[in-house]
Amino acid sequence: MSLNRYEQTVFDYWEKQPEERRHWQTKVMMAAQATADPGEVARGLERELWDYFVERREHVSAFRDLGTHALRRISLLNLADYLLRLWGPPPKPKKAAGGPAP
Repeated sequence: MSLNRYEQTVFDYWEKQPEERRHWQTKVMMAAQATADPGEVARGLERELWDYFVERREHVSAFRDLGTHALRRISLLNLADYLLRLWGPPPKPKKAAGGPAP
């Protein structure tokens, strides 16, 4: 999975900020448990990630340094999908096509 530079910056920031990372791990796990549709969960997380980015941009120089002066909306959906894969529940095993032989 490839992250854009905004997504990578957020993820790298969490590596240096364990409290922030723990907060998002909990948020991802709770969101994944609340809804069965991973696409819906990812879209919801993406909106929350954008709100987080906008809010933290005033306080985190790495976010400000991205050069988003006009702060146009950037997609963080790949990051949301990645977080679900990383911190969400493990995928359900696929059933065998033929089933067990009698």
